[in-house]
Amino acid sequence: MSELKLTHIDQSGNASMVDVSAKPDTERIAVANGSVSMLPETLRLVADNAFDKGDVLAVARIAGIMGAKQTSNLIPLCHPLPLSRIAVDFDLDTDTNAVRITAEAKTTGKTGVEMEALTAVSIAALTIYDMCKAVDRAMRIEGVRLIRKSGGQSGDYRSE
Repeated sequence: MSELKLTHIDQSGNASMVDVSAKPDTERIAVANGSVSMLPETLRLVADNAFDKGDVLAVARIAGIMGAKQTSNLIPLCHPLPLSRIAVDFDLDTDTNAVRITAEAKTTGKTGVEMEALTAVSIAALTIYDMCKAVDRAMRIEGVRLIRKSGGQSGDYRSE
């Protein structure tokens, strides 16, 4: 087994942006998900589009897309990427009283789009919280994680 090594640390132990200039351009796709757990009444208001602030899921979708596009401005060592696709989708889970969020990011380039997909989910979740907090301050943002990624030298990844 090869030795594990952090990629954003240089030989002197300093934070460093990874040099990807020698890598080939490949199609890269990443999918992330997470959820916002809430009271049943809050989920019902989301489903009924009954918030004075507007359509919670429409606003959260746009926020997630915008967040993904700003990832390199939010996370210091991320490369700015030419995103070819960001999709943010929601599923209202009445069994667990949660809004499930899935984001897919796509590019053709030298580095992956995992951070963009994760950022899209995180920003969408925070937007849902902001839109609904007047009626439910106990909401929980949970389980934000990478589900799968493809492309690049490290190969494909799929969570279990």
